[in-house]
Amino acid sequence: MQGQNQQQAYDRGITIFSPDGRLYQVEYAREAVKRGSASVGIRTPEGVVLVAERRSRSPLMERDSVEKLHKIDDHVGIASAGHVADARQLIDVARRQAQVNQLRYDETIGVETLTKAVTDHIQQYTQTGGARPFGVALLVGGIDDGEPRLFETDPSGTPYEWKAIAIGGNREEIQGHLEDEYSDELTLQGGIDLAIEAMAVGEEDGFPPEGLAISTVETESGEYRTLELDEIENRLAELDLLTEGDDE
Repeated sequence: MQGQNQQQAYDRGITIFSPDGRLYQVEYAREAVKRGSASVGIRTPEGVVLVAERRSRSPLMERDSVEKLHKIDDHVGIASAGHVADARQLIDVARRQAQVNQLRYDETIGVETLTKAVTDHIQQYTQTGGARPFGVALLVGGIDDGEPRLFETDPSGTPYEWKAIAIGGNREEIQGHLEDEYSDELTLQGGIDLAIEAMAVGEEDGFPPEGLAISTVETESGEYRTLELDEIENRLAELDLLTEGDDE
């Protein structure tokens, strides 16, 4: 009984390490990310692809109000998985940082610089009393001096750079598909198709067009762009993954 009480003490204190060096609240934040709908990022020579699943809890809900992809600046976007409200706070941090960099240095912020600014903010909430970690993971994708970059943020405040990465629900299966099928020679269109196919792992019925959000940042133009609903429908139909929306 005493051991259980001691465990609970470390469990509730974000600023206290357990005897085996763990921060339980950070680990619980990672579990919150796993409960979110999946997002996938893929880096190709032609640009970066961000794809997110948009779940609707009710047929009365407007799917457009489920925000999973966010434009941060003309050359960079973010996908999220986990607590939506936590994601919105970090999106605001990222947008402010991009604006400050533009005003202060008269140049766009680097994708790596932006990611590290966000993860520095996240890390502060792993050692601040009276606060909790952010229960969300982000994929930050964009173009740095003509080079595609893709980063993941973790609730611990650690940034990782990837060629292809999945976050959120069903992560292991999606990541396994990416590891099997990814190629350094992918085109941007090939990256979109691979991301959709990976998202469909475990989804027997496929997706309705409004069930996915897809954005790209092209290397040549350096511009963030969100695919229209008819473009998504065409890709799903081409991959034989199109289904009728039922919102059940």
